[in-house]
Amino acid sequence: MTRAPLRSALATATMLATVSIGAMSIARAQDAVPLALRGIGDSGPATGSPAGTGTNLDTTLSGSSAPPRPPGSDPGYQSSAGRKPVRRVTARRTRQPASAQVQLQTRPTLGLADPIATTQPQLNGVPDPLLVPVAGPRKAPIRRDEDPYAPLGIRSGGMTYLPAIGESIGYDTNPNRTQTLRRGSFVSQTEAELGLQSDWSRHELKGQIRGAYDVYADNPEANRPEGAGQLGLKLDVTRDSFVQIDGRFLIDTQRPDSPDLNAAVRTRPIIATEGASLGFTQRFNRLIGTIQGTVDRADYEDARLSSGITLDQSDRNLTQYGLRGRLGYELTPGLIPFVEVVGDTRDYDRRSDDQGFRRSSDGIGGRAGTSFEITRLLTGEIAVGAIRRSYEDPRLRDLTSPLLDAALTWAITPLTTIRATAQATVDETTVLNANGVRTVRGTLEVSHALRRNVTLTAALTASDAEYSGVSISEQGFGALARVDYKLTRWLGIRASYNYERLHSTFAGSSYTANVFLLGMRFTP
Repeated sequence: MTRAPLRSALATATMLATVSIGAMSIARAQDAVPLALRGIGDSGPATGSPAGTGTNLDTTLSGSSAPPRPPGSDPGYQSSAGRKPVRRVTARRTRQPASAQVQLQTRPTLGLADPIATTQPQLNGVPDPLLVPVAGPRKAPIRRDEDPYAPLGIRSGGMTYLPAIGESIGYDTNPNRTQTLRRGSFVSQTEAELGLQSDWSRHELKGQIRGAYDVYADNPEANRPEGAGQLGLKLDVTRDSFVQIDGRFLIDTQRPDSPDLNAAVRTRPIIATEGASLGFTQRFNRLIGTIQGTVDRADYEDARLSSGITLDQSDRNLTQYGLRGRLGYELTPGLIPFVEVVGDTRDYDRRSDDQGFRRSSDGIGGRAGTSFEITRLLTGEIAVGAIRRSYEDPRLRDLTSPLLDAALTWAITPLTTIRATAQATVDETTVLNANGVRTVRGTLEVSHALRRNVTLTAALTASDAEYSGVSISEQGFGALARVDYKLTRWLGIRASYNYERLHSTFAGSSYTANVFLLGMRFTP
């Protein structure tokens, strides 16, 4: 071997030995740093090592290496043989800087923690103001009124009352709803409403009452009242049971050409019905049971004939007592199918009517259906079934009729809502040889808000009445168009058009009417 290659190999070996000795000295020097300087046992970062610095450890060396300390001279020192991995924190040296920076050789972790976690301790003190915003003083939430034109009502004693009064004027082409005396008249309608809703922590009381009176300047005999209302009180007994008490009333008038009158009357007799119910509901986990008793009363005003004679209608007054039991199962919070059994007794004040028929009867039936709520956009209830009525008079045959109760509310968009109802019942009649009237009624209403204070409403109504035992049937149809324009919360303008038509197989009972109204509503 020549002298030049041998000299080169010796130089290389000398350089590697020098680097290795320097690395070992740095490691011993780090181990020899006192505990307080290294930050061990301190919850925050070491002095001179701000949080958020990089993971590379750059160390400055002095010209001479410090000798390693013997074991026992430093409480934090451990020999390399039994040394356990400790979390290292960067500390600023106070020695003189070296003439050159030396980068340490990376040592394998041997399955220990991430080197980043060992060289950059977790910050447990004050958060970084650049990363976490400082919370300022809490401000009261801004309440946004969804409908700035909705009436606020009157609050008193835990109740909210929503009164309203209105006055409308217009024209009615057929005030008496007759086929022959179709004399139109100017009409003035005065109406009043009252809605109420409780705001209690327990129990609930709510209701809606409406009344109106129509005055016909050109046909005073057609003047008539109308009204309807219902009131419900819910008493919470326990978490899973409650008592429901309801009251209701309806005021309407008979049209002069009705088959039940069968006489030429001068005015429209009033029909007043009122009722109440008491029910108890108990929940057994998902099983829901309800039992309810009802009492309803119907009174008919005497009619005045064109000849001046009074037509007694007291033979039509009756009281109905009913009992209903329902059992439902909650499949989901928005779907509760149920079965229901109903029974009632209709008791007339007079044992026999003017034709000598004993019309008191008993009814028994059943229904099955479900109540549903689909994402609060589609809610309602539907039930179908049948009922059979047995009459006290043997000349009146038993009557079997379908039962239907359906109500649907569909919020298509936040501005458009559809409401639909349907009902099938058995009504009473005093027509000779007729034991009852199978009646089906339905409504469809669409409401759309052009703006927050402008609402368009369109509605269709249909009805079918079939007199059992005689060949009399009546089909009715109606259409409504209405515009509500709210000037303020308490004042609005309403314009409406109503079309009515009835086709009857009873002679002289068919009619057509058109009603135009324009008025104002005041809601304090």
